[in-house]
Amino acid sequence: MLSKPVFPVEPWAVRESTFDPAALPQTESVFALSNGHIGLRGNLDEGEPHGLPGTYLNSVYELRPLPHAESGYGYPDSGQTVINVTNGKLIRLLVDDEPFDVRYGTLRQHERLLSLRDGYLRRTVEWTSPAGKTVSVVSTRLVSMTHRAIAAICYEVRAIDRPARVVVQSELVANEQLPAMSNDPRAAAVLTAPLAAEDGELHENRALLVHSTRRSGLRVGAAMDHIVTAPGDVWTGMHGSEDTARFTATVRLEPGQSLRLVKFLAYGWSSQRSLPAVRAQVEAALVGARATGWDGLVSQQRAFFDDFWARGDVSLEGDPEVQQAVRFALFQVLQASARAEHRPVPAKGLTGPGYDGHAFWDAESFVLPVLTYTDPDAAADALRWRHSILPTARDRAKQLQLDGAAFPWRTITGPECSGYWPAGTAAFHINADIADAAIRLADATGDEEFERQFGIELLVETARLWRALGFHDGEGKFRIDGVTGPDEYSAVVDNNVYTNLMAQRNFRGAVDAVGRHPERAAELEVTYEEVVAWRRAADSMYVPYDEPRGVHPQSEGFTDHIEWDFANTPADRYPLLLHYPYHDLYRKQVVKQADLILALHLRGDAFTPEEKARDFAYYEPLTVRDSSLSACTQAVIAAEVGQLDLAYDYLGEAARMDLDNLANNTGNGLHVASLAGAWIALVAGFGGMRDHGGQLSFAPRLPTGLQRLAFTLCWRGRRVKVEITGSEATYSMVGDGKPVNLVHHGRSFTLAILGPVTFSIPPIEAGTRPTQPASREPVSRQRGRIIQSAR
Repeated sequence: MLSKPVFPVEPWAVRESTFDPAALPQTESVFALSNGHIGLRGNLDEGEPHGLPGTYLNSVYELRPLPHAESGYGYPDSGQTVINVTNGKLIRLLVDDEPFDVRYGTLRQHERLLSLRDGYLRRTVEWTSPAGKTVSVVSTRLVSMTHRAIAAICYEVRAIDRPARVVVQSELVANEQLPAMSNDPRAAAVLTAPLAAEDGELHENRALLVHSTRRSGLRVGAAMDHIVTAPGDVWTGMHGSEDTARFTATVRLEPGQSLRLVKFLAYGWSSQRSLPAVRAQVEAALVGARATGWDGLVSQQRAFFDDFWARGDVSLEGDPEVQQAVRFALFQVLQASARAEHRPVPAKGLTGPGYDGHAFWDAESFVLPVLTYTDPDAAADALRWRHSILPTARDRAKQLQLDGAAFPWRTITGPECSGYWPAGTAAFHINADIADAAIRLADATGDEEFERQFGIELLVETARLWRALGFHDGEGKFRIDGVTGPDEYSAVVDNNVYTNLMAQRNFRGAVDAVGRHPERAAELEVTYEEVVAWRRAADSMYVPYDEPRGVHPQSEGFTDHIEWDFANTPADRYPLLLHYPYHDLYRKQVVKQADLILALHLRGDAFTPEEKARDFAYYEPLTVRDSSLSACTQAVIAAEVGQLDLAYDYLGEAARMDLDNLANNTGNGLHVASLAGAWIALVAGFGGMRDHGGQLSFAPRLPTGLQRLAFTLCWRGRRVKVEITGSEATYSMVGDGKPVNLVHHGRSFTLAILGPVTFSIPPIEAGTRPTQPASREPVSRQRGRIIQSAR
């Protein structure tokens, strides 16, 4: 955790006002720019110093071996790791032959500003060289949302007090040397020089490099072009080698004069296209960017974000820190997905190499709910990617001697990349999570064509998997044994409640989709017997219940285990997986992240209010939140059962996860699902939004720290705005659209464009605030804000 706040609180920006080299790994992630296709870490223009250089293309990876101490059937023998591709961010500056380096000379001003409204990163510097020449530098960087293959930088250097000859060197560099990573399994493997040169071309202001990965056989093209504006005669030149291209511009500046360099970057890659085709792709993108120009790119970027914020903004009163954080969160979720276009949403987005760049279940369970209601096209694209890897998932199911499709626990392009079965393949719930996302998108958009082309096949193949994985016992109950739920501190268990209930939803969703699209079902060879079996399995799904304790065990027998010794676990021994053996974790009552509690949220229709309150109170003292995915879910259920201030504390943790580096690993990349969780905590938590059975409902309540909350949701072609205060909620339609049926605290009503509808918020009686494991309490938002104000 950063020892002091790095970023001043602002509603529409994240700003670093002073330079702290120790914070570089974190700030490089926070200031990362992406469009879902290209990702640029927030490294300094000159490249040094750095925490971790990073330029990524979605799904560009290298293969690496996955050694096993003892091999086993079905273990993958190869993994995939995201690689740092050709770096085009580099722009070096020399002032009278002295390199601009923040570690030398005098740094008089250094500010970086991430504009959440405009979608760019701006850096402002004033620096005096060791020889006493002072210059200012203003660098503005963007990754275009409207030109998928393009990034651009406007770099302006100005002489301040004395004449100076400035030299600007703009580079493309492949196979950068990377620092060693930690032994933390959440970090990435480091691959040395993964790119082999294939082609290069240099022109006056333009350069192109084409490389291929040595094992995975992917071809990557990168190109740059430049426009230089300066007084007097400017000398320019281009030089290069297999792995580098350098454009140089130099001019003598009098005080007050400036040199302005606009750098256009284009990236493209393919696993199939030829070298000439990739070259042509990159060159065409570069020409398009050059024709649009810097001002055009900036204008288009602002228009793109204006449109997103109009439909996706969340505004609140009472907590400026959370306001900044939730907008930062939405900004980063959008960056991770907007132009991914049939590619995955990795756990770290394209902000760092953490988790080897893999996508997990959290994309469907945390990120896609946000996109479904704010950018449904991006959610559909993410599910199209899942659909595209169905052949690999079917092959995996066959290897596991199962029917249907078994989606990978972690992957980049489809193959299973988890080398640890208990917390990998055994977590079959990912298949129901994908189905859940497909059902939610169909309900929220009413897009029958998407469901017919993509959704139904996802539902059918995952339903087939569950039918093969489970069985009816002697009492007729449908059991699913030997699986791992969301809590990775309990593994290979029987009848995990979350898994069973999500599989039930999967079965019913498949039955309903087959009924809506009989012709497509016939193409998928769905039989009447299958549909009957799915319906029977759903209706007889076994959900364990501990009668003596009056709670649901997370999995069968879980509540009979001995509790972890929380009182004698030092605070510095968390996360537990880095300090204790799994055999100790697996046999005790300790919860890494919300599991049964997640079931209360996503399958809340399967529980009574009394059951939710008892379950929440039982699992709070057992949940250590060693995963960033936990706090937002705990916030949602805390709010539902009336523990509003506790929910507020969890909201703060989810929302500030990366801005405050709460997990001490933001340097490996942002926690995109936790960022999505900030939206979930506000909208599903304090907004009480649920979408069970295709019915959009709300049960809003605010904590004492918030005076107002407002958000807009996309729902079946309409935009529904919800405004909440401490005493009432107002619903209105934004723009045109047919009336929509909604529910407020159990009361159905019809919302039309004629005007807003306002309801009072009924009170709720909450029980005693539950406790958490020793040293694992969330930071109090109320207390933290008092301390912050005192500063």
